[in-house]
Amino acid sequence: MTVSIDGQRFWSSLLAMAEIGPTANGGSCRLALTEEDAAGRHLLIEWCEALGCTLRVDRVGNLFFRRAGRRDDLDPVACGSHLDTQPKGGRFDGILGVLAGLEVFRTLHDQGIVTERPLELIVWTNEEGSRFAPAMVASGTYAGEFSEAYTLAREDRDGVTLGESLEVTGFAGEMPVGEPCLASFFELHIEQGPVLEEEREAIGVVTGVQGMRWFDVTLRGQSAHAGPTPMAYRRDALAACARLIDRLQGHALADISGGTKVTFGCLEIDSPSRNVIPGEVRLTVDLRHVVETELDALEARFQRELAELAEGFGIETASERIWASPVVNFDAGCIDAVERATQAQGVAYRRMMSGAGHDAVYVSRVAPTSMIFIPCRDGISHNEAEYASPEHCALGAQVLFDAMLERASLGEASE
Repeated sequence: MTVSIDGQRFWSSLLAMAEIGPTANGGSCRLALTEEDAAGRHLLIEWCEALGCTLRVDRVGNLFFRRAGRRDDLDPVACGSHLDTQPKGGRFDGILGVLAGLEVFRTLHDQGIVTERPLELIVWTNEEGSRFAPAMVASGTYAGEFSEAYTLAREDRDGVTLGESLEVTGFAGEMPVGEPCLASFFELHIEQGPVLEEEREAIGVVTGVQGMRWFDVTLRGQSAHAGPTPMAYRRDALAACARLIDRLQGHALADISGGTKVTFGCLEIDSPSRNVIPGEVRLTVDLRHVVETELDALEARFQRELAELAEGFGIETASERIWASPVVNFDAGCIDAVERATQAQGVAYRRMMSGAGHDAVYVSRVAPTSMIFIPCRDGISHNEAEYASPEHCALGAQVLFDAMLERASLGEASE
């Protein structure tokens, strides 16, 4: 029997959620555990309770909506994402995956279908990290990456902790973090990049997430007058910085596979002045690759280029790696379920790695996991202009529905 989700109902749910915390240019602002985020959570609770779902909340505020199966003793098949946004975020990042799970539940409810395994719709707390750093901290706590105490102690810019915000909003749950164990987890998300749209493909079957490493770099030379100081005698920190950026940018562009990515997101000059040679520059370096050994090689290249600056420009260099996320390879069985569900729709698709981090990265450490991508217009995300078409949203939800049903029909042999 072929069962179809209600695409128009799903789209209406997305628009209804977007009415909470709207921004001036059509985006969304629901920072984690603010009044707006809490209002979005309460709306979802209302929708899920109408379907007879039960809610449990863990100690870092993750929401778990359960739909009973024939065998409630089996581990559930789950889906989900996040409801929090960037300060000027879009209407689809995270929200798409949560409300697609709601649409899965609604469709099953309409058809009177009871799956073999129970199902869980999960809302992960503070995925964006725009209020409490680091990002994805609650799913990371679920997976054992962070301690509960560490997560509850995260502070926003006003010194308010995540734990205090849970108490204020009423989402300080009692369920131990790490429960329940999941038989499978699926996350539907906009791609947040241009590949699917550029290649005219409707679905990305996500096989994993590229590795990422972040560095804080300081280059120290000597401030001096721009006029009297000959070029040969200068210790110009900014010129050295420009060389580093140019060399790494050229290295990444020379990789015909497209797997190498380098980004310099922040650049600060100490006491900048028009006619002073910059004596100290601070910058951030973001290195990414889809293969862990290649990421190692990229970091080694970065360190060699840094060492050459010291000799070539007469400066001192300091580099600190502040974060590293290894390459993630998702579960083959979950990937295949998504691919079969996509093939059944007869649409153009590709297997692909995610360029961004998601809650699924941490969940994959403790449960079989995969993701589904749909195109977003111009590849834009974390932006009020973020947009995905109703047709692509519905298609993604349908693939999610079919993949979850396949996995939820499996009994104990799959565990």
